[in-house]
Amino acid sequence: MTQTTTVTSATSTTAMTSPSGLRSLHLIRVVFSLIWVALLFATSASLVSTDRPTAIAAVLLVVYPLWDAVATLLERRLAGTGTANPVSTVNVGLGLATTAAMIIAVFSTVATALLVFGVWALLSGAIQLVVAIRRRRTVGAQWPMIISGAQSVLAGATVAATSASATSSLSTVAGYSAFGAFWFLVSVVALSIRSRRGNR
Repeated sequence: MTQTTTVTSATSTTAMTSPSGLRSLHLIRVVFSLIWVALLFATSASLVSTDRPTAIAAVLLVVYPLWDAVATLLERRLAGTGTANPVSTVNVGLGLATTAAMIIAVFSTVATALLVFGVWALLSGAIQLVVAIRRRRTVGAQWPMIISGAQSVLAGATVAATSASATSSLSTVAGYSAFGAFWFLVSVVALSIRSRRGNR
């Protein structure tokens, strides 16, 4: 979901494209998402579309896409792919652009922030879906990320379309992030199983 699987070259054999490297990255994403969800639920889940985000909510909303961009850069650096992968570059650009847009949105209403978040979730989910499909042959065990990417596209479209609804609230994106954490955790398990089978 919004926690987009970052991109490495399809032919890369570095650690970050190995099952162990991806497991480590996915676990970090799980921990980040769970902390983010807990903070959002504890401080801002009750905010509805017509409210103005609180300072805490604003920080959380800005940090989320920024973290995705940072995670993409981290994986690309560890994989040693530099700027050679255009999909990775697009993903970083998308995360940074969304961060900038969110900084503006949080000074408006929750509805505006939800619209920005929804569009980003849709686009980042599409990128995640493409990456997971490409990784099936080189890494394997990508079905959780394929499902997560597809679900992110649908959820993002829904969040964006309903952002101005009177019943929309930040709990929507908290649930979205929680589902993302779940699929990354499933991916960790799937990659571990595949790795153990490969070592036999």
